[in-house]
Amino acid sequence: MKRPNTQPITTSNKILSSILFGSRWLQVPLYLGLIGAQLVYVVHFMVELQHLVTGTFSLNEEAIMLIVLGLIDVVMISNLLIMVIVGGYETFVSRLNLEGHPDEPEWLSHVNANVLKVKLATAIIGISSIHLLKTFINAPNLTDKVLMWQTIIHMAFIASAVSIAYIDKLMPHPDKH
Repeated sequence: MKRPNTQPITTSNKILSSILFGSRWLQVPLYLGLIGAQLVYVVHFMVELQHLVTGTFSLNEEAIMLIVLGLIDVVMISNLLIMVIVGGYETFVSRLNLEGHPDEPEWLSHVNANVLKVKLATAIIGISSIHLLKTFINAPNLTDKVLMWQTIIHMAFIASAVSIAYIDKLMPHPDKH
């Protein structure tokens, strides 16, 4: 069916369209690189877990808490990586065809660029919160300037996430089936 008020598609336009649309596959190495980064985080997690386990009887409560917060931080960054890898691939490259798969993430069925931005912004706030908590636990060893700037940066992340969510809410959304 021909679209109204459009020119017939020429062969050169078809080729250009195919090249432009096919260029999305250039993102695949980027996603594979993020999988490599996640592997690095898995190794880092295991090293920190070993420090925690081997130091169980020699570490004080504050040191244990800082190591545990570091582990949580690694998990949250790993979750962020998964959201970017899976959500980005699904949104910008190709469908993963996971419908009906028992492990399909719930959020993946309604992911789009705006939803992905909001999810990433909230994940960054979570990661920033862990860093800020680690900073506050270690506050006696830090300057007021460091504490102030980390708090300001965290608040900037929150303001950005709220802004992104608000803008997403203002945008028209297709009716849900």
